Amino acid sequence: MHTWRKASIPAKTPIALTIGNFDGVHLGHQAMLAHLRKTATAQELPACVMTFEPHPQEFFAPDRAPARLTNLREKLHYLIQSGVDCVHIGRFNFDFARITAEDFIENILCRQLSVRWLLVGDDFRFGARRAGDFSLLQAYSTTHNFTVEAMSSVTLDNVRISSTSVRHALGNGDLKTAQRLLGRPYCISGRVIDGDKLGKQIGFPTANIQLQHSNPPLTGIFVVSVRGALAESPETSLPGVASLGVRPTTHANGKPVLEVYLFDFNRNIYGRKLQVDFLHKLRDEVKFPDLQALIRQIEQDVLLAKDFFRTMKPQPNMLCNIV
Repeated sequence: MHTWRKASIPAKTPIALTIGNFDGVHLGHQAMLAHLRKTATAQELPACVMTFEPHPQEFFAPDRAPARLTNLREKLHYLIQSGVDCVHIGRFNFDFARITAEDFIENILCRQLSVRWLLVGDDFRFGARRAGDFSLLQAYSTTHNFTVEAMSSVTLDNVRISSTSVRHALGNGDLKTAQRLLGRPYCISGRVIDGDKLGKQIGFPTANIQLQHSNPPLTGIFVVSVRGALAESPETSLPGVASLGVRPTTHANGKPVLEVYLFDFNRNIYGRKLQVDFLHKLRDEVKFPDLQALIRQIEQDVLLAKDFFRTMKPQPNMLCNIV
């Protein structure tokens, strides 16, 4: 198990812990982390998180696993920003999947991590064949000297906030709802890599962002705000248009690519890490009959995006810098 620590924590120090995949670190996760911090502070314990890599569903059924909302680096950034003291990253593999629920409690929670207070979601299951639940944790808590608490789901407009609900909103192009569920615009971060330079040839040079996963939760053409492009001011946001998808007009391999066109920008940014915040969906991907038809549509996309920025109402600064 890999451990990231914000502060020095002596071995075998009792901790307050919460466990979960925390994909997206949405408002429900944020409420759980806030409760963890509050209790940890009151009990004078380090506030810690246990998460897993890869996601268990990616391990058991990679072809049917849900789209990732955050890669590991992004997830760690949001967890760190929430104020926790350490993150324990469990490498999910065959050995980890075979650990019984009882062994998970005794060997990992108690012996390895010295858990004194534990917070889990109301639907939390763990151990081989998902045999462990809150009742089992309660049964072990007295003899193993820890307290366990289950947190109820957090709702928005009477709908449970979950990673699934965020994916559903993104998949439908409903970026406003996704932003409300996340508490910030949805973003993808990655390094600028070399592309085929078709954009430059047709007058719209793009930055190709390296994707960590081949199954993004959204596709289409978007109005975006990008940070990290300016070396002298990496937190400055630049407006642009992004294409996220398989580029059906010009490519036949079906591999998703994130390309960003920044307005009035002409710098070499290969190798830089960018954060792309998705603000508004313009349209779905379309296979055009020829390159000229594609160029005409890109020109229209750029005009619509610029109109979006001109008419956009001032918003509280919810952008979260990962770069």
